[in-house]
Amino acid sequence: MTEQSPSTEQNANRTGKKVWFITGAGRGLGTDIAKAALAAGHAVVASGRNPEKISQAVGDHEDLLALKLDVTDEADATAAVLAAVDRFGRVDVLVNNAGNFYAGFFEEITPQDFRAQIETTMFGPINVTRAALPVLRAQRSGLLVTISSTAGIAGGEFLTAYAASKFGLEGWAESLAPEVAPFGIRSMIVEPGFFRTELLTPESTSYADSTIEDYAERTEQTVKAWTSMDGQQWGDPAKLADALIQLAELDEPPLRFAAGADAVDTFEARAKTLGDQAAAHRDLSSNLAFSDA
Repeated sequence: MTEQSPSTEQNANRTGKKVWFITGAGRGLGTDIAKAALAAGHAVVASGRNPEKISQAVGDHEDLLALKLDVTDEADATAAVLAAVDRFGRVDVLVNNAGNFYAGFFEEITPQDFRAQIETTMFGPINVTRAALPVLRAQRSGLLVTISSTAGIAGGEFLTAYAASKFGLEGWAESLAPEVAPFGIRSMIVEPGFFRTELLTPESTSYADSTIEDYAERTEQTVKAWTSMDGQQWGDPAKLADALIQLAELDEPPLRFAAGADAVDTFEARAKTLGDQAAAHRDLSSNLAFSDA
C-alpha cells in the first residue's frame, strides 16, 4: 500500500473527531462499537462480509461507511483500508473484532476446522493490521485495538482451536506494540469474559461432530450448557463498547483491558497460578546455568 503524508486537517483529528475502522461490524459487539463511536461524534468504517447487513444493524449516518471485508482475504483488507482513506483521509482507531468459534474436543475437531479458526481469529486481524499500518505509520498516530478473549490468557477443555488462535493473537499483538510505538501508534488488547453477543449463536459457533465415545457424554453436557447460555450472558456489549470509546481517548490506553468482572477474576487467577508455578520448583528452575569452571 502506498504511504500517505498526513495533512494539517488530518492531524487535527488526533484530538477531535476520529475515524474508527471496525471489523465484524454487522452484528454483535462490532455493531455496538460502531454505534458508540458514531454517538461519540466519530466517523466509522464498519466492515463485514455483508455491507447491507451492516447498514441495517448500525443505521443510516452521514459519517458511516459500510464496506465488504472478509478478514481472511488479504486483497479484501487492502481494498477496505484504501476505501476508508479515500472517504475519510485517515484511520485513527483500528478495531480487530471479527471472529467465530469452532468448539469441541481436540480429537474431534477436524484439521480443516482447526485451521479455519486460526485463519479467522488470528490471521484475520494480522491481515487487516498489515494493510492499515502504512497509513498509521505515515500519520505517526493511531490506536490498534485487538478484541481477544479470556481464552487468550487461560485455556480450557473444548477450547483448543479457539484458545490457540487467541493465545497466538495476543502474542502477536503484544510483540507488535513496541515495534510500532515509536511511530505514535498505541496498542490495546481487550479480553472480554462472557458478553451477550452472538458468539454462541449457530451463526457464529460450530460444534465438532461427536465421533469418539470416550468424549460423548462430556460433549453432550458441554454443548447443552453453552447452548443454554446463549442470550443469557451477564455482560452488556453496549457498556463494553462505551468503555472502549473512553479508553481510546486516553493518552496511554492499557496494553490489556479485562472486560467484565469475570475477566478480572480470570486475570487474577491466572496471575496467581503463574506465581505458584514459578515458585513450585524455584530452586530447580534457577540452577540450570553452566557451572563455573
